[in-house]
Amino acid sequence: MRSIYSLTLADLTEWLAQRGEKPYRADQIWQWLYRHHVASYEEMTNIPKKILEPLSEEFVFSPLRTEIVQKAQDKTTKFLFELHDHSMIETVLMYHHYGISVCVTTQIGCNIGCKFCASGLIPKVRDLEAGEIVAQIMYVQRHLDQLGQGEKVSHIVVMGIGEPFDNYDNVMKFLRIVNSDKGLAIGARHITVSTSGLAPKIREFAREGLQVNLAVSLHAPNNETRSSIMKINREYPIEELFDAIYEYIERTNRRVTFEYIMIDGVNDTPQHAKELAALLKPMLKLAYVNLIPYNPVAENPFQRSKADNIARFFDILMKNNVNCVVRKEHGTEIEAACGQLRSQYERKRKNKTAKKTKEEIRQLSQERKAAKISAQTN
Repeated sequence: MRSIYSLTLADLTEWLAQRGEKPYRADQIWQWLYRHHVASYEEMTNIPKKILEPLSEEFVFSPLRTEIVQKAQDKTTKFLFELHDHSMIETVLMYHHYGISVCVTTQIGCNIGCKFCASGLIPKVRDLEAGEIVAQIMYVQRHLDQLGQGEKVSHIVVMGIGEPFDNYDNVMKFLRIVNSDKGLAIGARHITVSTSGLAPKIREFAREGLQVNLAVSLHAPNNETRSSIMKINREYPIEELFDAIYEYIERTNRRVTFEYIMIDGVNDTPQHAKELAALLKPMLKLAYVNLIPYNPVAENPFQRSKADNIARFFDILMKNNVNCVVRKEHGTEIEAACGQLRSQYERKRKNKTAKKTKEEIRQLSQERKAAKISAQTN
């Protein structure tokens, strides 16, 4: 069953029309979902049972079950959710001076395979449906409601597990649902979608007519370095990627954010900084660089760049008139980097299963040994 959150307002209106119901009922249901943040159909008190019953039979309310909630000292909160097929996804709530943001997951696993990333440790199993992405926002909003501070999700970053543009249609539907004036009404300019560099999809995104922000996970200024840590660069090298970015800028006149994870001895030398400055020189007014201190992952050999190297890298970019910032870290002590909590959970679950299997084998061996001794005695 799909989630009720998978329906756009137009989808819901059409579903109701097929059952002889008036369009205003769709507006009422959306009010319950996105303005009152109800957690069940039963809370929709002004919707007749003749509508709610078939709706509940066809659409599950929320597809998420909470497995783990971790909260850091800076209030960053990471949620590990289980889906109907027992797959695990992560969602992160972060507090900023400009508002409250939520980072959502778009796929179970990831096929992009960036060597430094925890998300790519488990290959892609499937795409998330639009409703499974929307449900992450709604769960976090109800979490905020329960805190009783009147806080609301104001910003969304589509940067969790998976490559958003590899799940393009569901992500676009998600964006339109959360951006709808009759829904959560989160402004398009408060939403950022990140891509590792799927050039054809960047071109398609440029034609969507959305004001949603684009972020590109660059992480290296040349093909040799980028291909060594991001296999997507072998399919869409920097030249092709930047052709698509130029088309995006030309069509939208919008700024592009470049994410750059600082990895010790890999992409953090002064030469790398100079190459990055040269690469961005033609688009200085519409380029912005986020330098991100790397969060080490147990399964990967990479380490965070030294503070002095990050500072030197930043200075070189600034001297070359590149707008940049060193990203403030959120929730480091709770492993809030993308994919870390799920990886940790899966390791523990795998170890637990292996331990249980060994115990079962040991017990079976003892039973067989006892049976053999009994047979010899008899």
